[in-house]
Amino acid sequence: QVQLVDSGGGLVQAGGSLRLSCAASGRTFDILGMGWFRQAPGKEREFVAAISRIVDSTSYLDSVKGRFTISGDNAKNTVYLQMNSLKPDDTAIYYCAAQAGVKWVPSVAARYNYWGQGTQVTVSS
Repeated sequence: QVQLVDSGGGLVQAGGSLRLSCAASGRTFDILGMGWFRQAPGKEREFVAAISRIVDSTSYLDSVKGRFTISGDNAKNTVYLQMNSLKPDDTAIYYCAAQAGVKWVPSVAARYNYWGQGTQVTVSS
């Protein structure tokens, strides 16, 4: 089992920045990669960004490219999401997730095995 604790959310004005963190513990050697998803009220959960632990590879939702950066510290089993130039449309609960298995599929929520509890990000206009 893998446990994930995500943090770093908050209230920020449009144009501001936040950094989310996700700390993994437990059977972390099983993890192929980690990602961030978000869910706004009344909307489906959507992929935001992901990073592989096996190869040097990151993936992003088109609308966050150039604004968000995902990074990882394997020694600390921690993943970060640096969010700059935030917009009101970025308002959502952000969830960290970890994927185990054989094949890394970064953008599909159903392929992730473990989830954090979520952290609220609110961007005011």
